[in-house]
Amino acid sequence: MKLKLSIRIKLLLTMLLVVTAVVSVITFTIVTLFQKDKTTYIFDLTSVIALHMAEEANSTLLNYNEQLNVFAHALLTDEIGESKKGEYVRKLFGNFEDFIAVTLYDLKGEERVSLYNTTKLSEAGIEKETFLQYRKDHPIPVEKFKPGDAALRSSTISSKLPSFTLSLFYQESADSEPFVVVSEIHLKKLLALGGKSKVFDTFLVDAQGTLLSHPEVESVLNRKTLADVPVVKAFMQGKTLAGTLEYPVGGKEFLGAYARVDFGGLGAIVLIPKAIAYLTAKELINTLMAVALAVLCLSALVSLFWSRGMTRPIQQLSEATKVVAAGDFNIQVEVRSRDEIGQLASSFNQMAFELKTREEALKSAQAALVQSEKMSAFGQLSAGIAHEVKNPLAGILGYAQLALRKIEKDSPLAKQLEIIEKETKRCKAIIENLMKFARQEKADIAPTDLNRVVEDAIAIVDHQLTINRVKIEKALTADLPKINGNGNQLQQVLMNLMINAQQAMSEGGSVKISTHAIANQIEIRVADTGPGIPKEIQQKIFEPFFTTKPVGKGTGLGLSVSYGIIKDHNGQIQLQSEVGKGSTFILTFPIGDTKEKRQEVTDGAE
Repeated sequence: MKLKLSIRIKLLLTMLLVVTAVVSVITFTIVTLFQKDKTTYIFDLTSVIALHMAEEANSTLLNYNEQLNVFAHALLTDEIGESKKGEYVRKLFGNFEDFIAVTLYDLKGEERVSLYNTTKLSEAGIEKETFLQYRKDHPIPVEKFKPGDAALRSSTISSKLPSFTLSLFYQESADSEPFVVVSEIHLKKLLALGGKSKVFDTFLVDAQGTLLSHPEVESVLNRKTLADVPVVKAFMQGKTLAGTLEYPVGGKEFLGAYARVDFGGLGAIVLIPKAIAYLTAKELINTLMAVALAVLCLSALVSLFWSRGMTRPIQQLSEATKVVAAGDFNIQVEVRSRDEIGQLASSFNQMAFELKTREEALKSAQAALVQSEKMSAFGQLSAGIAHEVKNPLAGILGYAQLALRKIEKDSPLAKQLEIIEKETKRCKAIIENLMKFARQEKADIAPTDLNRVVEDAIAIVDHQLTINRVKIEKALTADLPKINGNGNQLQQVLMNLMINAQQAMSEGGSVKISTHAIANQIEIRVADTGPGIPKEIQQKIFEPFFTTKPVGKGTGLGLSVSYGIIKDHNGQIQLQSEVGKGSTFILTFPIGDTKEKRQEVTDGAE
């Protein structure tokens, strides 16, 4: 089966493939370059840290060496009296606060002078006897020392007082007796060197690979040896001042560097797990993957909206053509672009609008034709009826009036004859209206002031409306242009509308008549506050004999005759009505002399 894909999906897939390929190439290139650069950087950084630590350690030990020489000189000099020598030595312990004990040995191993900082020993909870026993258990091979020799080793007894032993060959002058000066020094400065980095594991080892300084004091206290660690082994075996290497330990990869300390033969070691060293690279890769995924998702969304924006007008056009094919022309496609698709949508909208306009014009013409045929048929029918009925009615009226003259006024027949006379006159008036409507007589046309026509019509019906509690309001625009028309006929139309309004408001109300000019037309509005006309009967109010009044209250010809009069004046009559909110009849007339016939709008506006 052949797979069917829409243009939108094709555009989306194409965009995603392009973006994925571009992002993948960029990500791979960035990661590769970063990995190479990161490897070089980590090796260099590890080496630099080791060298820097070795320099600081060497500087610290040289300083201790100078201070120890001062101690030795103070103990051996004859320039200071014996009485003052003790006070001077105490000051030295105060100034060189890292020193815990200093002892002079001759080259036979005999102890000559020993000084102790008892305050530091007591603060650490170490008895002097314990300290002396430690020295006894770990003697210094002073017999092997030669001029210029110096040795260091760990001598930590308690974690509260981490220390190391510094031993060096000392001779005041070429003629004086040589000695070996042995001192216990606090490790805090060397420990500080190993705790500066939170990422790298930095420490000092002696020539045998035993920890001399490490952030974990317990390892120093236990004199842990790291001789089997490859980087330490490289330090012990190597002849170079510094070196770096990469090696596995326990399934993990490590990067290590060492640097020799000139004084004492120590080694500055720097270690870092490779996983941590490349943590930033991993974070970069994760970040790049996240960014790539975000770019892919964003491109998918952008592609979706972009393709949707391109294809949506086409889809709308497709759906709109189906609607038009079904005969509904009241549809417009939204135009959002100015490209060919936008032009196509605009052309379709223009076509739909033209079809809708022509359909409305056709319906309006058809309705007008139907109404015209109705009125024509009614005119022909009413003309024949009027001729047949008018003469008998004239005879009935004449005999009734003649009988009234011959009988007494108090006669019981007088009342019945008066009713006959009244109803006959009413029938005669109906026939006359029918004749007028049927003949469509053309009245004399002359320039007519519509404000005057309104005033005259109000003057005639004012009394009738007032006694029925209906108030007449008027809002007439001054200096209205005149129209070509017949004032009597237009007055009849206004009277019909006002009387109809009064009859619809049985509880009273108001009728407002207003005039004003709109473009090249004059508009008269007759608005009442009555109950309004239901929508379902608004289409029928201008038909002859259609009425909603009770039997005997209306003939249904008033609005039909008014319709004919307005049509003769090339005008229009419209109804705006809503149940419960009253009704408004709108009459419009062209200004000046015009022969154009305007289409009568019989539909009531909402």
